[in-house]
Amino acid sequence: MIKSGDSTIWTEIDFDRQGKQVGRLHLPYSVTRSAYGNIDIPLAVIANGAGPTILLMAGNHGDEYEGQVTMVRLIRDLEPADIQGRVIVMPAANLPAAMAGARVSPLDAGNLNRAFPGNGGGTPTWQIAHYIDTVLVPKCDAWLDLHSGGSSLHYLPFAAYYQTGEDAALDGQAEAIMRAFGAPRSVRVTAAPDDRLAAASGHRRKIPYLGGEYGGTGSVDLDGVSITRDGTLRVLAHLGVLTTTRFAVPPPVQTRLMELGGHDYYVLAPEAGLFEPATRLGDSVRRGQLCGTVHFIDNPERPGVPVHFRRDGLVVCKRHFGRVEPGDCVAHLATDV
Repeated sequence: MIKSGDSTIWTEIDFDRQGKQVGRLHLPYSVTRSAYGNIDIPLAVIANGAGPTILLMAGNHGDEYEGQVTMVRLIRDLEPADIQGRVIVMPAANLPAAMAGARVSPLDAGNLNRAFPGNGGGTPTWQIAHYIDTVLVPKCDAWLDLHSGGSSLHYLPFAAYYQTGEDAALDGQAEAIMRAFGAPRSVRVTAAPDDRLAAASGHRRKIPYLGGEYGGTGSVDLDGVSITRDGTLRVLAHLGVLTTTRFAVPPPVQTRLMELGGHDYYVLAPEAGLFEPATRLGDSVRRGQLCGTVHFIDNPERPGVPVHFRRDGLVVCKRHFGRVEPGDCVAHLATDV
């Protein structure tokens, strides 16, 4: 019997070997069409001498693409001579979701970013979370996990870290990494992370974790790809891992330091219908201002239901899909520090 503390995932990669290795994590997955099958999750390790180890990850959600593009490019571009230390690159962490172009895995409906710390005896998504949490993260001195809005949301790009509120040293490391990343907006999330998030796993392991949102709508945003590539390289340089000068990395732009707090930053649909937004990404709004209206196309004589913002702030996220169900996020704000 596989216990929750064990893992069946294996790899031919030797994490202690110098040089560049590109291989797979093999997650045994026995099904009718493949009795001894495996889910083969790409992984690269680039190592050169002593120095910090950095985990670079994308595809936590399968339909968030900017980070995935950046990670596969870095796997091809980075060579051992470019670094001092070790870089572990996971371009499609929840591979089944990434191949399906979906937020969650088609195999178990698993949302990887709600599966930490995982379960070595669970279904595939929870096994992946368990391996990341128990094998990869403990090797690392920092963790970059690149997100975007996926199919259902559209974001103004920003880098972000979750504040612990208890560990000033860890918070300081994470904020320094966020500033080095150099995104146009930098968000300090003051709401405590859900215990199932990758960020919470970073907190438990005392590893500075940087996330963020870099696009959305289920497309590949050119600005988001540029921000994630340049920001990742700047962080590697900041941490003393990237030592080469052969990459053209522009200096960071002047960032706008912001915060994201509790439930009042979010606007949720009250009923099922067609949502007509009243604001645009980047708009500054006031508490009580109209966010949009839910219309009832099958019942046109019924008046639309207005939805309002519950605080002042900047609209950094909007729903992409027009149709909504009760509880869908239609927008959320960030506020200036």
